[in-house]
Amino acid sequence: MRRIPAGFYWHPCRLSASVASPRPEHCDELRETPIMRIALYQPDIPQNTGTILRLCACLGIEAHIIAPAGFPTSDRAFRRAGMDYLDTVALVRHSSWQAFEAWRRAQNQRLLLFTTAATQSYLDYAYRPNDVLLFGRESAGVPQEVHDCADARLRIPMQPGLRSLNVALAAAMAAGEALRQTGGMPANHDLPA
Repeated sequence: MRRIPAGFYWHPCRLSASVASPRPEHCDELRETPIMRIALYQPDIPQNTGTILRLCACLGIEAHIIAPAGFPTSDRAFRRAGMDYLDTVALVRHSSWQAFEAWRRAQNQRLLLFTTAATQSYLDYAYRPNDVLLFGRESAGVPQEVHDCADARLRIPMQPGLRSLNVALAAAMAAGEALRQTGGMPANHDLPA
């Protein structure tokens, strides 16, 4: 696949062409089926972000990084860190929360915030194929402004007295349930007949 410069958007709906556009909203105009998205709010641990990008690449989920991050998020920085799946992940970078929220509202996407402050279990929620699953900073979560914009706040149940899961594990659990419910899990063509 062709390498797409930072700030451009790779269209997963055009796998063979790797079409780039400076505005992410064009992807939905070309896409035939809705796609799940994972958004990371100002991530501060690069290893977790790399793991989530790999998850997105493997499951066909679009990844969004909302700046500022606690580390460089350029293609070059990801490659230096050994991110070997970068050419296969649909990655959109947003310059700020406000830019992301404007994009999301223009696309009419539901925002599902995964937070330890929620009371509703992620297992008891009805997902849609084009939902945006939002995960906060590892060190601080998200501010109240972000909570207020969420269409739903969801929690992954845990044993009492424990603070939280690793964000990459939480993203994998949430994405797995959302894709299971919506039938969005990639087909397994490698299984023997």
